[in-house]
Amino acid sequence: MSGREAGRQPKYQRIAAELRAAVEAGRYGPGDRLPGENDLMAEHGVARMTARQALGVLQAEGIAEARKGAGVFVRDFRPIRRRGIERLARERWGEGRSIWSADIGDRELVVDSVEVAEEAAPAAVAAVLGLGEGADVCVRRRRFVLDGKPVLLSTSYLSAALVAGTAVTRPDTGPGGTYARLAELGRGPVRFREEVRSRMPGAEEAERLALPAGVPVVLVARTAFDAEGLAVEVNEMVLDSSAYVLEYDFEA
Repeated sequence: MSGREAGRQPKYQRIAAELRAAVEAGRYGPGDRLPGENDLMAEHGVARMTARQALGVLQAEGIAEARKGAGVFVRDFRPIRRRGIERLARERWGEGRSIWSADIGDRELVVDSVEVAEEAAPAAVAAVLGLGEGADVCVRRRRFVLDGKPVLLSTSYLSAALVAGTAVTRPDTGPGGTYARLAELGRGPVRFREEVRSRMPGAEEAERLALPAGVPVVLVARTAFDAEGLAVEVNEMVLDSSAYVLEYDFEA
């Protein structure tokens, strides 16, 4: 950014840019306390609201977090590197491993909320799964918590008739998860399609993901297809954007 462009920025954005650069350069490491409002007011000669806005920018970007009565600190949560292709490889879930193992290594992952229900399929989901109007689907709703932080909300839809009586209808689907169970039914996925977009979270999403104000979410809609090219699962995921790096590694 040129000096002229920087000069046109509001003061709070210039201060936020300086703090961001200091974090990126390692002057403030994970868990370190950033200069407070009083510090920024004295250093930059600005009003309290300007200093507060500058710190708010870093919080909205997921770089920092406020701790009540203590100040604003650099977040010490390590982003998840979501390896979009490696995590869905057949040899992973086919060998009974979680697809998350590609992303988190030895970090602690907990599914702290699981809801499994049979419901009428939403029209868009029914169309993708090739189900008739009003057909029932098995719906699996889960919240994933990594290192004590909620990072993802997941809602999976599968034909209720297809998975009836299988572990897919239970909270714990067993080694390899849903895809391994589908493979046992002869309908294991051989191809996936993911659509990715971003938006601001709804109130319930923000609460369940413990998101600071201003942090957007990433939406990943994944469809799994069997060997006949038929969709066997639709999975709609809501990710804390500040907690993820999306990685796609493939041949040219």
